[in-house]
Amino acid sequence: MDRILQEISSVCRKLKGMDSAMASLTAETKSMRLDIAGFQTQVTGLELRVTTVETRIAPWVDRDQELLYLRSKLIDLEDRSRKDNIRFLGFPENVKGADIHSYLRETLPKLTGIIFDPPPPGISKAAQARSQMAKRCQMSSLNHSMPAAPCTDPSTIAGSQNAQPISAGRSGG
Repeated sequence: MDRILQEISSVCRKLKGMDSAMASLTAETKSMRLDIAGFQTQVTGLELRVTTVETRIAPWVDRDQELLYLRSKLIDLEDRSRKDNIRFLGFPENVKGADIHSYLRETLPKLTGIIFDPPPPGISKAAQARSQMAKRCQMSSLNHSMPAAPCTDPSTIAGSQNAQPISAGRSGG
């Protein structure tokens, strides 16, 4: 019987220890719930901020695409507005600066088969448009919702209503 009383006494001590441990766990759980509630409030606030930022940025993404498109159109219109403008593709890219003027004075008669007498007038501006054309073609192929930019050989005499390609005299295309 003493042994049973000792066992009961031992069980009671263990239960008291469990009660204090349970009270400690309950207090920690309440503290964790308060922390979680605070975190939920912060997350909700951050979600609202992210949504607000995304809403504000969305029009700018569309405007950026539109700006790229309009820039390509502006370049095209500037090119078309130049009087007596001739554009050739396929010239070597290693011709730079003032050398391009003399190169064109020598090459144009060979390409066109026309002998200029007197020699061709001075060239006011000569630039290689190859990289600009490549950018336009790339942009129009990436964005199918925009009208396609001209990606073919634009070697025509600008300003003429019946502009004809002048690639017939070119050797090797």
